[in-house]
Amino acid sequence: MVDAMKAMSCSILIALLSAQVSGADDTERWPPSHEIPVEDGRRALDEMRTAWQERDGWQLRAANIRAHVRQTLDLDELPPPCPLDPVMHDRHLHDGYSVESVHFESFPGFFISGNLYRPADIEGPHPIVLCPHGHARADGTRPEGRFRADYQRLCATLARMGALVLTWDMVGWGENEQVPHRRPESTVLQTYNTMRAIDFMQSLEDADGDRIGITGSSGGGTQTFLATMLDERIDVSVPVVMVSAHFFGGCSCESGLPIHDGPGFRTNNVEFAACAAPRPTLLLSVGGDWTTNTPEIEFPYLQEVYRTMGVPDACANVHLPEEEHDYGSGKRFPAYRFLARHLGLDLASVTNPDGSIDEAPVHLHPRHELLAFTDGHPRPPRAQMGAEAVDSAWARHKRRRSTQGNDTRDEVRPEDS
Repeated sequence: MVDAMKAMSCSILIALLSAQVSGADDTERWPPSHEIPVEDGRRALDEMRTAWQERDGWQLRAANIRAHVRQTLDLDELPPPCPLDPVMHDRHLHDGYSVESVHFESFPGFFISGNLYRPADIEGPHPIVLCPHGHARADGTRPEGRFRADYQRLCATLARMGALVLTWDMVGWGENEQVPHRRPESTVLQTYNTMRAIDFMQSLEDADGDRIGITGSSGGGTQTFLATMLDERIDVSVPVVMVSAHFFGGCSCESGLPIHDGPGFRTNNVEFAACAAPRPTLLLSVGGDWTTNTPEIEFPYLQEVYRTMGVPDACANVHLPEEEHDYGSGKRFPAYRFLARHLGLDLASVTNPDGSIDEAPVHLHPRHELLAFTDGHPRPPRAQMGAEAVDSAWARHKRRRSTQGNDTRDEVRPEDS
């Protein structure tokens, strides 16, 4: 009976998650594709600037944007969250931190798999940092997603600085095998999972639930600014190599639903990131992808919003013209400094005498040592119900989209290094 009730609950939830709201007429859909010419993006951003005047005007526009995205994702119509029932196991102790595997129930029958990094020998409560990963596939000897060396270094170093850090699988990525990734509802599922990840982290006894940061690169950068826009619990955000006026994501988890096309207005990822104001935000951009124009196009818009909100120093941009699309050390180091300043982390604990950041103590684990689902800790049997419910909802969703003429958009981004 309990399993049957959970299956029904999951079906109701996914039906709600799969709903979408139409914006402008499809013949004028915005954006017309996942990527538009740079100058078209610049002009669109200029037009968006004319839509508001000073503080009250921006706050009204931000509220409208936020309400549209929440409605498109049906976040206000979801059933009450189910118990998390977290399972944590296989804790590894290292110099200044530990890492363990974890899984918990996001909604009935659907499970989040990830790794929890904790400070060692630092008295709590600890600030929280969420690290959603991007579209990094397995490549030769390099594993995918959250198992990548750059994310292990990121999470472990933040833990050595005094943070509780969680990184977890995107939908249909890594161990999250219940649902294929390239579905329009991926945006909904991933955003909801991020909110549940905050619930999980706040439930930890040694967590400071009033100090929460988030940072991720590429698709994780998209999730960083979407979650920050929609969840006021997040205090500081660092979206990496993602905020662009002319590029909208190119994957179902980012631009598969009409979140940029609202009733009577059009928006973009720059305004999504700006909706974090007055909370601190750092944009990390590079010369090797669609963030190459951030200092001249995207960041000035963010600066204007923050100036209007009365906190011009709460936003920043670090541009690395010689770097590529990843979360390498050139991006991690300024992220550490920004998060340390705004979350009260101990930057000195990872700083060499010459002022450089020391990541040498980080131990890189092979993929199999970080798995959340193992023979001793298997995925619960009821997890299959989540997949069945999503498949059923997807069929209804496809019929609805076909009658409205909306196409799904495949992933076209370069994969993270």
